[in-house]
Amino acid sequence: MTATLVAQAIAGGYAHRTLFEDLDFTVAPGDVIGVVGVNGAGKSTLLEILAGELQPLGGAIHLAPSDAFVGWLPQEHERIEGETVAAYVARRTGCAQATIEMDAAAAALGDASPRAAGDPDPSDVYSAALDRWLASGAADLEDRLPAVLAELGLSPAGDPSDVSAPTSGVSEHSLMSALSGGQAARVGLAALLLSRFDIVLLDEPTNDLDLDGLERLERFVQGLRGGVVLVSHDREFLARCVTRVLELDLAQHSTRMFGGGYDAYLEEREIVRQHKRDEYEQFATQKADLVGRARTQREWSSQGTRNALKKAPDNDKIRRRAASESSEKQAQKVRQMESRIRRLEEVEEPRKEWQLEFTIGAAPRSSAVVATLNAAVAQQGDFVLGPVSLQLNAGERVGITGPNGAGKSTLLRLLLGTQDPDAGSAALGSSVAIGEIDQARSAFAGETPLAEAFEALVPAMASGEVRTLLAKFGLRADHVLRPCGELSPGERTRAGLALLQARGVNVLVLDEPTNHLDLPAIEQLEQALESYTGALLLVTHDRRMLGTVQLDRRWHVEAGAVTEL
Repeated sequence: MTATLVAQAIAGGYAHRTLFEDLDFTVAPGDVIGVVGVNGAGKSTLLEILAGELQPLGGAIHLAPSDAFVGWLPQEHERIEGETVAAYVARRTGCAQATIEMDAAAAALGDASPRAAGDPDPSDVYSAALDRWLASGAADLEDRLPAVLAELGLSPAGDPSDVSAPTSGVSEHSLMSALSGGQAARVGLAALLLSRFDIVLLDEPTNDLDLDGLERLERFVQGLRGGVVLVSHDREFLARCVTRVLELDLAQHSTRMFGGGYDAYLEEREIVRQHKRDEYEQFATQKADLVGRARTQREWSSQGTRNALKKAPDNDKIRRRAASESSEKQAQKVRQMESRIRRLEEVEEPRKEWQLEFTIGAAPRSSAVVATLNAAVAQQGDFVLGPVSLQLNAGERVGITGPNGAGKSTLLRLLLGTQDPDAGSAALGSSVAIGEIDQARSAFAGETPLAEAFEALVPAMASGEVRTLLAKFGLRADHVLRPCGELSPGERTRAGLALLQARGVNVLVLDEPTNHLDLPAIEQLEQALESYTGALLLVTHDRRMLGTVQLDRRWHVEAGAVTEL
């Protein structure tokens, strides 16, 4: 089915705060619209409104046809206790809900009780529910699921000899709560590949996906016939997939649709912003000039009148009249100037955007050799990493890549001394000060309020200093008193970055740092890494970050082996 979604004068936000308003756009078949903006600008809120999960503060959403199947996949892979992979996929694809509705319609069809006046014909309700059930793909989902899981390297049915897609022991019967972040991301991708939505709404679909998963996601999005609206902070993914960019500008409280792809948007956005700055500066200069001239003429008028009264004798009526006329002429010029000022078309000054500006705190230099692995082996169940022999030197910058489940996090634990090898040896150098943002953002978790958790990690900082620092990272009064576990992933990531600034480090470990960060914050992180002089271990699937950050070496981890690229 070809479907179109039309948003008319949409306003979104919360009762106390409107994030965007008067938003109009159309999602037609073949459109891939990327929604960009800083964290908190309302990107996820917009997707929820388009999905019908949240009522807009104003405006309306129209679907043509009205029964078009709209699929919304939120950014969090929510784990429901006891839910299997099969049940999760059925829920995410809409098949579970379609099945519930069809079963209810079938039960009503078989109910011989008389209908109340105005109730719809049960046969019509059942027919619509059956059409919906078939359109969702529920009829053969159970048959399609194992093959897709195997293709993504998640099912035991996969070929064990295929190292490009290592099996992980995950099947349709596995519990979602038992999966790692990477495995959950792949199951989320499987749900997307198995879906049959007419219009697809994707919120951060690239988070936790490895390069293979990203390429599969790109092919899926590029091959869709229906419309797509997506939020992503993966710049390469945006550049390869989107056809238009919708910018939610929180600083200017405005929205704007840009034609063309993501790279074209970046160029046009800079031109638009420069024009706005130029327009304001021209207006401000012209207004300041007119105000200055009016002030000068007022002073001349006042001074001229005073001088004339002082010099002219009381009985010199001619000179007094001349002085009066001159004063009136000056006053008229002042009024004309003030009139010109009032007629100026007001140009609002562009608001300065909040930017995450930070540096990575430096610690005294460590020993020349930071960490070494000598034929180190780590075993977890059936998975074996190694034997690995590596050395990380002071000031060395290493990028680490590899598929999910290949052993990257295990390698980091061996290098940092948080996991002992089962064979071989591992050694950490002296005077090593480690700063880490792990994939789970575990430094800030649980029920402890953010400010309290931060103070415990940096006891030398006073409470006021902690709050001031967190505020610079966009974590203000309504954040610092909340339990860490209630913060969004992006907020926990920014708290981790603030911690890096507060504590001196000479070994920096970043495990998927771009997950949940907005685009401006990612660019600020890249700038901070430019001036950082300590050792760096960067694990990322962000292809633009790998190309932007200067690296000395690249380690690739796959199927338990580490190779240098």
